[in-house]
Amino acid sequence: MTTVDEVAHTAWRYRWVVLGVATFTQAAAGFFVQGIGAMGIHLQRDLQLSTVQVGLLVSAAQLVPLVGLLVAGELLDRCDERWVVGAGAGVVSAGLLAGSAAPGYASLLLVLLLVGAGYSTVQPGGSKSVASWFGASQRGFAMGIRQAGLPLGAALASAALPFVAEAYGWRATLVAGGLVALLGSCVFLGFYRRPPVTAAPRGGGPRASLGTQLGARLRMLREPSMVRIMLTGTSLISVQYGVGILTVLHLHETASFGAGPAALVLVAVQGAGVVGRIALAAWSDRGTHGRYGSLVLCMAAVLMGMAVLMTPLGRAPAIASCTLVWLGFFGFGWYGPWVTYVSESAPPDRTGFALGLAMSVNQVAIVAMPPVLGLLKDLSGSFVPVWGVLSAMTAVALAVSARVRPGNRPRSCGRHGVCGPP
Repeated sequence: MTTVDEVAHTAWRYRWVVLGVATFTQAAAGFFVQGIGAMGIHLQRDLQLSTVQVGLLVSAAQLVPLVGLLVAGELLDRCDERWVVGAGAGVVSAGLLAGSAAPGYASLLLVLLLVGAGYSTVQPGGSKSVASWFGASQRGFAMGIRQAGLPLGAALASAALPFVAEAYGWRATLVAGGLVALLGSCVFLGFYRRPPVTAAPRGGGPRASLGTQLGARLRMLREPSMVRIMLTGTSLISVQYGVGILTVLHLHETASFGAGPAALVLVAVQGAGVVGRIALAAWSDRGTHGRYGSLVLCMAAVLMGMAVLMTPLGRAPAIASCTLVWLGFFGFGWYGPWVTYVSESAPPDRTGFALGLAMSVNQVAIVAMPPVLGLLKDLSGSFVPVWGVLSAMTAVALAVSARVRPGNRPRSCGRHGVCGPP
């Protein structure tokens, strides 16, 4: 006869399935957009684009999430993550498949706006899904695995899309991206379930007035933990997207790499990011300095890597490649402990909104930095000012946020509203 404890234990074992599903959907939904950097040479050749125009493609996909992440956060606090995330990944798929008929650059920009609207739900939704299934002792490790989905999808896209573009043209890459996103949507809809024990039912109890709810959310912006979150997030996300978009072009123009070898280095950079997101998040579970200690390490490591790229050593093929892989580990790996820090700093009933708010602030940098960095490169004819700007941003964020000293207060299982095996 099956006991209640056995049933509960079996249910909580399902959290690993949830983790796998959330990770896969993250990788699938971001597959095409994260592969744009690897196709930079092909897009410049086929569409006669400048570096700033390549950067604008990424910005177009990230523009709608400026508002969309906040909307998604509210939806996630009110609705089942299964439908919010599944529908969003479906919109990504529909946009990319429709975009395969785009006649040129302007149409492609419009398509990527729609893709960004769908993707707005996937990032905070998957993060909240994982946070709700895992206790504090494993949450960082689990979140690191889940957040590794983005560089994992980027690595696979960097390996596959340039060859698809070479063989069948750039439109075929949108078809490939659309089919991958559709698979991610179907997997999440089919396999995701909410945890067996939850807090009060959604929508239960008296609701505060709209003004009260808005005031509570705006007050979150002034909390020391959110100041630290936003400073570290905007600087490191700028590094991540700068390295992701410009690695291939830097190696091609500065270190005389061909398009194929440069794309393979980008695959290695993204692969290092996968390892970094898992390893750094797991370390943040057990490290004496907590989540923020991992972020300080990442910012320091980024400054070291950028310093190398700005010297003549950055033109040597082997050193440039190794340095970019180093930046992949730390400049992409920071996201695992960062998003865990966000989820643990938020009030229990506003986790979705806090994730959406923090990620929407990051979106400002994601939208602005690719074209700004591309324009800086086009005007100066050199990558040194680009790496210099990213270094300055990171140094300022490290100095200012280090003066803010909130306690890193991870919520226990009970405070989060769910409880499962540690």
